[in-house]
Amino acid sequence: MRSYRDLFRTPEFSPLFLTVGAQTAAQTVGGLALGTLVFRTTGSPLLSALSMFGPSLAQVLGASLLLSGADRLPPRAALTGLPLAFAACAALLALPGLPLAAVFAVVLVQGLLASLGGGVRWGLLNEILPKEGYLPGRSVFNMMNGLMQIAGFATGGVLVSALTPRATLLTSAALYLTAALGARLGLTRRPPRAVGRPSVAATWRTNALLWSSRPRRLVYLALWVPNGLVVGCESLYVSYAPDAAGTLFASGALGMLAGDVVVGRLLPPGVRRRLAVPLLLLLATPYVLFPLHPPVPLAAALAALASVGFGASLVQQERLMALTPDELAGHALGLDSAGRLTLQGVSASLAGSVAQLTSPATGVAAMALASATVTLALVTAARRDVRERLRPVSPT
Repeated sequence: MRSYRDLFRTPEFSPLFLTVGAQTAAQTVGGLALGTLVFRTTGSPLLSALSMFGPSLAQVLGASLLLSGADRLPPRAALTGLPLAFAACAALLALPGLPLAAVFAVVLVQGLLASLGGGVRWGLLNEILPKEGYLPGRSVFNMMNGLMQIAGFATGGVLVSALTPRATLLTSAALYLTAALGARLGLTRRPPRAVGRPSVAATWRTNALLWSSRPRRLVYLALWVPNGLVVGCESLYVSYAPDAAGTLFASGALGMLAGDVVVGRLLPPGVRRRLAVPLLLLLATPYVLFPLHPPVPLAAALAALASVGFGASLVQQERLMALTPDELAGHALGLDSAGRLTLQGVSASLAGSVAQLTSPATGVAAMALASATVTLALVTAARRDVRERLRPVSPT
């Protein structure tokens, strides 16, 4: 597709875009409200990080149990029902006096449901758009995600200060209801992309098939691990700067938006592929300066610069689709989404633990260094594969 205008002329692209935008805003507003509520209640960086990113951690269970539904459920019904469930969860979290154990039980349910939603959403996008349209289409969604995060974190910060975290959670529930309504009214009824009933056995079989290819494995690891470790840095914003966390989150989202515009729209394919590794390294290196305790404006600029590196995921997703059969597209993209979010939850837990034992600034730097190290290790593994493929076979 030659322009973003062509994308929005494609039937069903705009309704899906608006539905996902409302859901992203709901997640952003609700996550900041819940993280603030837990931090005010407990004073714990670890529990605050887990409350915001715990749904991501739970996605490993969803990817193991529910992901076969990504291609075996009717997309409109799934994309209507899931936001309704999220709205109920957000309203439940807003109840006064809810025990901390119950809060994390709700967070677990959110993560299980979210693991299915990513596969349904991106599988439908891959179905709606022609092959050459997927990367610019995903780029537009990533840009929208950045804008919604900027608006959501900024709005969430204002609402948390002006009202209460619980009232902000109810705002999140209303946004989820808006997303459900948009999906029901804007999307057409489509049959599932694959035959058969969703099941744990089908999920495991397809996961094993996708994981059996070494090139796909390396792409998945590059999508999941460096990205997830940097989100561990972000999970400490609330404890690093309690009064400016919304600013840091919004700045990171702005950088992510800029990266998606450059990678998805401005760079030619050859240049885009060569920049995948430098972008992953950019994702981590600015956070190494956080132990110096830069003032909030400089910290926000560093967060924005680092988040430009999230544009690497577009290059990796394009590679993943080139390696995956069409009938497994939804499952493959759902596995990518669930794996990345799971690693984000794991990294938030790890970052919170390091911050608990040392300081939030030290936790940020430790996650950044780990991300850069993993990126370099994956580059070494990929180059070794290339050398082995090019090595001549000795005659016997």
